[in-house]
Amino acid sequence: MAVTGRLSSTEPNLQNIPIRYEEGRRIRKIFVPRDSDHLLLSADYSQIELRVLAHFSEDPVMLEGYEKDSDIHKVTASMVFDTPLEEVTSDQRREAKAVNFGIIYGMSDFGLAENIDIPIEAAKDYIEKYFAKYPKIKAYLDSQVNFAQDQGYVKTLLGRIREIPDIKSSNFHLRNFARRTAMNTPIQGSAADIIKMAMIEVYKEINKRGLKSKMILQVHDELIFDVKKDELEEMKKLVEDKMTGIVKLKVPLRVGMSVGESWYEL
Repeated sequence: MAVTGRLSSTEPNLQNIPIRYEEGRRIRKIFVPRDSDHLLLSADYSQIELRVLAHFSEDPVMLEGYEKDSDIHKVTASMVFDTPLEEVTSDQRREAKAVNFGIIYGMSDFGLAENIDIPIEAAKDYIEKYFAKYPKIKAYLDSQVNFAQDQGYVKTLLGRIREIPDIKSSNFHLRNFARRTAMNTPIQGSAADIIKMAMIEVYKEINKRGLKSKMILQVHDELIFDVKKDELEEMKKLVEDKMTGIVKLKVPLRVGMSVGESWYEL
């Protein structure tokens, strides 16, 4: 298990097969159901870390966006670029998405500039505008750093603790990394807790109903099942109900599903 609380696998590392590259896509084609009477089912939490951030920060814009099931990256782009929502371009959405997820990891202006290939000055301006539009997110992230400095640790939604001893280090780089860890751990760690609890409840329900389908893999925010064809619809509903109902956040949890005859098709 990783320090964030996420499950990890080795030999082989199934959670880091690079889907963006042809080699990774070819590797995924070899993962298939057990026989012709089965299919693979993928259930993937939608933007769970941003939803956890909305829950913790109680930022009204993010809360409203997720309550209305809006495209949160378009909402961010509209605010950061002062553009009407319906006029947001795909490039603006892509950059806003990088900012949204970068904020979770305490990304610097330098890191954001490298990530989306823009000048540092522009990246700095993006981040400043982001926090101006989402002040409660800035306040929440600062509060986590302050808590870590006072207590030496931070906590996830379920109270799981991660100690951060370097938060008071005299070494700038160690201290800076510790600050980013303090911001990210409650978010990423809570997401990890949520999917592990969902896995337990799904497993219990499959056994309770005497189904032949099996949960075979967890990859970050996604669960993959080997599903008997005549159990497919029941499994889809079972999995969605358990994954979306496992905790009560201030925003709804959403799950995207896909079905295929190989991991590649998912």
